[in-house]
Parts: sequence; C-alpha cells; structure tokens
Amino acid sequence: MININSDMGEGFGIYKLSDDEALMPFITEANVACGFHASDPNHMKRTVELAKQYGVKVGAHFSLPDLQGFGRRKMQLSQAELHNIIVYQIGALKGFLDMLGMPLNHLKPHGALYGMAASDPEIAETIALIAKHYQVPVFGLSGTCHETIYQAHGAGFVPEFFADLDYDQDGHLVITQTHDATDPQYAAQRVLKAVEHGKVTATHGADVPVVAQTICVHSDTPNAVDIARAVNEALQPHLDPSARQPGTFNLNNA
Repeated sequence: MININSDMGEGFGIYKLSDDEALMPFITEANVACGFHASDPNHMKRTVELAKQYGVKVGAHFSLPDLQGFGRRKMQLSQAELHNIIVYQIGALKGFLDMLGMPLNHLKPHGALYGMAASDPEIAETIALIAKHYQVPVFGLSGTCHETIYQAHGAGFVPEFFADLDYDQDGHLVITQTHDATDPQYAAQRVLKAVEHGKVTATHGADVPVVAQTICVHSDTPNAVDIARAVNEALQPHLDPSARQPGTFNLNNA
C-alpha cells in the first residue's frame, strides 16, 4: 500500500513558504522541518498541531545547517558533527510530538543531505544508526546507499518517489535550488507509472526503474496543493487505508 508525504513547516519567523493546512487533507505523512534549513519553534509546533488535527503522521526532516541556502548546498562535516546535528534536530521535533502525544513516525534527510546520503556510505551509515536508535524507518531512494546501508545496519527503509522532481539516467534525483510548478495531471500520471509499473521517464528520455512506497509532493512547489490533490485522487485504489492516525478529519466529509 502507498502513502503520500510532504515536506512541511518550512517557514521562518514572519515568513511562510507554503499552505501546509491546505495540503494536509491530501497526504498521510508530514516531514517536519527541524530548524536547520527552515522552521523555528513556532512553525514547528503549529505544523505538529495541524498534523494531529488532520490525522497525519509526523517524521523529522533534518538538514545540513544551511538556512540561507535552504539546505540545498553541500557541506563537508565530520561524521561525529553530522551525527550530533541530526540528533539535535530530531530532539527539537520530538519535544513537540511528546507534548501532543504523537509518535515519531520516520526520518527523512532534506535537500543536499538527502543526495549525499544516497551516494556516500558513511553519511548513510550515520543516519542509519540514528534511525535504529529511534526505531523508525528512513525515507530514501531505492537502488542507492539509502537502501543498502540503512538495511545493512538494521534500520527500516521506505522507498520514496517524487511527484514533482526529475530523475536522471541513473535513477537519481535532479535536485534544484527552487522547484518550478508542475502540471498536476502529469505528476499524477508519473506517480501511477512508478507505483504500477516501477518506472519513470528520466531526463534523457528513457525509462529507469524506481520503487515507490511513499510519494513526496514538495510543499514549496508553487502549485503543491493541486499536485497533492491530483496524486491523491489517482492513488485512491493504492492508498494505505490505515495510514492516517486517529483524528478528527475525514476527507470524505470535507
């Protein structure tokens, strides 16, 4: 069965990047920013509250310490420093989750760190050991260090497909500094192809294999709500019926 996730809580201070509440009805998992690429205590708390209201599960979306670059620039850090940076961010989010009686559902590296962990076994190992400690799975790309290293170290792995990003000829993401608007129906068709056939058309025009257990719609894509709605509708036969946490919201009654 399939889930739909989105990166959320990515405002800062008086600035708001996306309409997280409008997205909540169409997703089952929220990757909440933990303060190093975006967010702050107020945004984090509000995002967790929204997730609880809509019955959406919450995971930690941790990053390299790069507020100005939105976590989408590579950095060189020791594994010890990276370990502590990640634990620090998870701890911040977990404080709000604990106060609202919500479990930590998963981990997901953000931006440049996501790409670095896909190709660097040491970085992936650091993340895997942290995930094993918290006993939650990590979202990542199949066929990369995300899958091989996380599993080798006893961490759960959830293969993720991106509705609004391109893939290169090796099946790796084309990560950009900003996200352009994506046609919702085109995104939904790509998602269905990934889920039902395990393929996506890459930038060089040929299909490459992918595995999709959770689908990501980025909240900072300009038309993210329309994309999430279209993807949700297309995936109705495949969505996990037990995905939502018990809550007050029911999409059928909206």
